Amino acid sequence: MMQTAQEKQLGYQIQCHGLPLAVYREVAAHLRQVEGVQTGLIPQQSQRFDYSDSQVGGLWIQYPEGFDLVGRERVDRILAYYGERYGAWELLSH
Repeated sequence: MMQTAQEKQLGYQIQCHGLPLAVYREVAAHLRQVEGVQTGLIPQQSQRFDYSDSQVGGLWIQYPEGFDLVGRERVDRILAYYGERYGAWELLSH
């Protein structure tokens, strides 16, 4: 018998001020290599143009409810790697 109920997804949204679009894409690609993780870019919502702002509003990250500790640690290490180089990640929503 096939399971029709989808597994509950947990997730959050983060941003790093001034992070270039190409780096956001690199972070998303890197995170997708962790089994069970889904991620994507959030469009920029700002109404005013600021050259120093990113073209992206942030990054959403989702994972299954039963996501294991090893996977969470890998996600944290990936985010820490980019955070150390480009600036701190800020939580947008949980």
